[in-house]
Amino acid sequence: MTAPMPRTDCEVAVIGAGPFGLAVASALKAARIETLALGGAMSFWRDHMPRGMRLRSPWHATYIGQTKGALSLDSYAAVLGISPREPLLLENFIDYGLWIQAQTVADLDTRWVSRIETAKGGFRLALADGDAVHARRVVVATGLMNQQMIPAVFNGLPAELVSHASEHAGYEAFRGKRVAVIGRGQSACESAVLLKRSGADVELVCRGDIHWLGYRTLSGNKSWSLRDFASERLASPSRVGPFPLSWLVEVPGFVHRFPEAARDGLNTRSLGAGASGWLKPDFDGIKVNAGSRIVGAAAKGHAIELRFEKDAATFDHVLLGTGYQIDIARLGLFAPDVLAAITRREGAPVLSAGFESSIPGLHFVGASAVGSFGPLMRFTAGTPYAARNVTRFVKARGKGYAAARN
Repeated sequence: MTAPMPRTDCEVAVIGAGPFGLAVASALKAARIETLALGGAMSFWRDHMPRGMRLRSPWHATYIGQTKGALSLDSYAAVLGISPREPLLLENFIDYGLWIQAQTVADLDTRWVSRIETAKGGFRLALADGDAVHARRVVVATGLMNQQMIPAVFNGLPAELVSHASEHAGYEAFRGKRVAVIGRGQSACESAVLLKRSGADVELVCRGDIHWLGYRTLSGNKSWSLRDFASERLASPSRVGPFPLSWLVEVPGFVHRFPEAARDGLNTRSLGAGASGWLKPDFDGIKVNAGSRIVGAAAKGHAIELRFEKDAATFDHVLLGTGYQIDIARLGLFAPDVLAAITRREGAPVLSAGFESSIPGLHFVGASAVGSFGPLMRFTAGTPYAARNVTRFVKARGKGYAAARN
C-alpha cells in the first residue's frame, strides 16, 4: 500500500501576478485545480514602466490569457468605454490586468516569496513576512524582475548618474537635464520620447541605425517592395519577428521541438532591436548618435562622461535602455541546492513539456521560457498558450491529489 503524500497548502503555487502569472492561475482555477497565486498584481508594470508609455504589441495581441469572451481585452474595453485603438496605454493595460485579477484570481496573496526550497511531497515557499506555504507544484512567473542587462562599462557608477529604464515609473525628475539614452530598441526609443516630453535634453546613443517597425504603413509610403507588401498583408497576429518567421513564432509547441541551434536562431532574429514606427514622428528634437561604441564611462563631479572611440561627451545622467538578459540565479528566489539542480543554458532554465524544469513540479513561464519555447513567451500574446499548456500538464498528472488531501 502506498503511503499518502504529506499534506500541502495547495496543489500549485504561482509566483508572480503579472500577465503570465494571472493567465496561468486563472486557467488552473478554472480547471478546479487548487491554486494559490502570490505577488502584487501587475506590480512590475506599475513600478518599473514609465507613465505615458504605450505597448508595442498590437491590440489583438495584447490579451491576458483569453483572446475572446467575457475576459478578453475587447470586453474590458467595452466595459470601461475605452476605444480599441492601438497602441494601448500602459495605464489601461495595468487596469486590464487588475480587472482580470479581480474576476479570476480574487484571492491573490500579495505577499512576496523570498525563498523556494524542496520539501517532501513538493516545495516549501518561505514568505517575506516569515510565514511559509507548501505546494505540490510551483510555477515561476516573475517576468523580467532583476533581469536588467547592464553593460560592463557602467559597473560601479553611482545610481544618481546611471540607471536602467526599468528603475523609473516616470521621468519628471529629469526636466532641464541633459540625458543620454543607451540603446535602439523599443524601451530606449520610447524612453527618449518620454524624457523629451518631460523637458529633458535627450541624445540617443546606439551602435547602429534604429530599425523602425511598420513605419512604411504609418507614413503612407507607397513605394513598397514585394517583401514589404507581404510583411504587412501577411503579418502574423502578434507581429513578433520578421516575416515569414513570425508565423513560426505563433506556434510555441512547434518551436519547442526545434533543434537547439535552430531555436536560438529564431529567437535572435525575432527579438532583435526595433522600435514601433509610431514613435518616429516624436523624435524631432532628439539627437541620434548612431554607430557609436562607448569605450569608457566615468563620473565627473555631478555629471558623467561617456568616452567614444574618437571623442567624448558629458551628460547629467545616462539611462540604459539596454533590455534584459535572463539569468534565473539573479531572481534570488532559489535555495542553493534547488538552483544547482535546475538545468540551465546561459542562465535560462531548460524546459520540457508543460514548461517543467529539470526539477519535477517546478515550472517557468514568460520571459524565462523564451529559450525553450521561443519569442512569443516574451510578450503577452504568449499567455494563452502558456496557461493552456501548464494546465493540461498539471491535470494529466494530478490524479489522486484530492484523495491525498483528505
